[in-house]
Amino acid sequence: MKVHLFKSVVASVIFLFTFTSLMSQNETGNQLLNKVYWKIQKANDYSVSANIKVDMPFIKMLPIDVKIYFKQKDKFKVESKSIALIPRQGFDQLSKMLSDTNQFTCMIQGLEMIGATSTKIINVIPLSDTTDVILGKLWIDPLESLVLKLQLTTKSSGTIITEYEYGTKKAYGLPDLMVFTIDVKKFKIPKIMGAEVNKEKKDLDNKQQEKKKGKIVVKLGNYQINKGIADTFFLNK
Repeated sequence: MKVHLFKSVVASVIFLFTFTSLMSQNETGNQLLNKVYWKIQKANDYSVSANIKVDMPFIKMLPIDVKIYFKQKDKFKVESKSIALIPRQGFDQLSKMLSDTNQFTCMIQGLEMIGATSTKIINVIPLSDTTDVILGKLWIDPLESLVLKLQLTTKSSGTIITEYEYGTKKAYGLPDLMVFTIDVKKFKIPKIMGAEVNKEKKDLDNKQQEKKKGKIVVKLGNYQINKGIADTFFLNK
């Protein structure tokens, strides 16, 4: 009797696992993106401490600590005692892009391993030519509904690739680490740094500049989620 019961339990577990796997495999691109979107919507607002390290040609900058504030879907603010070089696209562009499924079309391109995780690659194409995003490409963990990698091609800043690592706040879709790879030639540099950067660029010809990529590494911690941040806070300088 005990053996029969044990076999029944094992069979049920195997069936449930198989059924869940099949459902995951049959999900459409829109369904996967919906799950990602609703996960990141759990954090209506948050503040987080960040350490930023910049590794870019033409720019010499020590690591700095900043405070980042965000509120759905596109309110963003950085507090820092010095110049903070950080692409805001990695914080608000995803939420804005996924907020209205009528504004884009998407398709599953294939599968790819990122570390030990099998991800689904989804291409997102905006239906309007008025948006800054030309093309989005997401590597999604379908079991956790998390974006592990995001490639955005934009009119304003060229192509930016963001890689994410998650920890204590993955239930909200909030990462502990973000690594940005950017197109230095097209990335917008703060005006206060412009003169120094342009001086360094003069030593390189156009072909050398086109090959240059930069990295910005952002470590995040001490999240304060859904504490309530007034809209007016983002208007103050």
